[in-house]
Amino acid sequence: MITRAGWGLAAASALVYAVGAPFGYAQSAVLAVAGLAAVGAGALWTLRGAGLSVRREVTPVKVARGDPAVATLHVRNTGRWRHSGLVARDTCRGTSVTVEVPSLARDTARTVSYRLPTRRRGETPVGPLVLDRTDPFGLARRSIAYGRRDLLLVRPRTVTLGPLDAGRQRHLDGFASRSAPNGAISFNGLRDYVIGDDLRHIHWRSTARTGVLMVKELTDVNLPSTVAVLDTRHSSYEGDDEFELAVDVAASVACSVTRDRFPVRLLTGTGELLHAKGGPGESEEVLDRLAVVERSPDAEPPLHALRRAGSGGTLVVVSGTFAALADAASVRRRFDLVLYVRVGDPTEGGTPGAAGVNVIEVSDLDDLAGAWPN
Repeated sequence: MITRAGWGLAAASALVYAVGAPFGYAQSAVLAVAGLAAVGAGALWTLRGAGLSVRREVTPVKVARGDPAVATLHVRNTGRWRHSGLVARDTCRGTSVTVEVPSLARDTARTVSYRLPTRRRGETPVGPLVLDRTDPFGLARRSIAYGRRDLLLVRPRTVTLGPLDAGRQRHLDGFASRSAPNGAISFNGLRDYVIGDDLRHIHWRSTARTGVLMVKELTDVNLPSTVAVLDTRHSSYEGDDEFELAVDVAASVACSVTRDRFPVRLLTGTGELLHAKGGPGESEEVLDRLAVVERSPDAEPPLHALRRAGSGGTLVVVSGTFAALADAASVRRRFDLVLYVRVGDPTEGGTPGAAGVNVIEVSDLDDLAGAWPN
């Protein structure tokens, strides 16, 4: 492809010939031919095979929003000629990152690293990598795509939260969990044996009758649970930054609960996003699920999600507006603790837990007037 400088030289050559030829100036023809020949030579220079081997590595492949992520290019000259004037362009979620590749002699390799943008959460395709090869005078350029696309997952930022001061579950049957047999005493049912189950909980009578190892599923009536509701309506947030902060808050709540090995349900305006029983590795699943959550004009109000939230334990509602505060107060009697987290500018209505975050402990509807911001 001819560059702007190449087209300019070609136009100037044509102009020189057009002005000088009618007056018999032979030099004008020579200059015009020389200029056009230079442009043609530049185009031919970029047409020959590049003879390059390019490989990209993205580290890490999962990163918290705002944390550094690095792409490393490994470029090797496999051709017979020295390569210079190479510029690499990588595309990362609509953002073009330009990287200059040093001159490469024959059968030599260079490694170049550059940072990737991680300001926005979500699945971020990186690539394809495009190498721009230009002639020594910058008159022509050829763009060649190399390699495959890599995927960078930008996840929410989280902070470590302390245990929520929730009461115990209200139902008599309690909460069933794979971790319950470690300290539970209430019988909830039978299930097939899974490798790793405590042999002391095998139900031998059922095993003898069915011929299949059966274990007792126990419950812990004192196991605290948490329900987190993330408002994903487009109208609840003034901009993308507020919604990103809301997702960070929801992720911090859910991850802190699962790290303490307690169950958590995560609801959005489109339904249940996750139901984690608590335990090692489940925090990673929480972050992966929340990494791809987006605002939607069709999302349901938090009240609809609260109707499916069950009862008992702690309820945390995260939104960018106080409009749903009454919804949270309407279900206050169903939970031991209800927290309403509003992201945005601090107000006098709540306790600032962090910059741009207001936390309100929701009371009954009768006491709502004291919590509503002026």
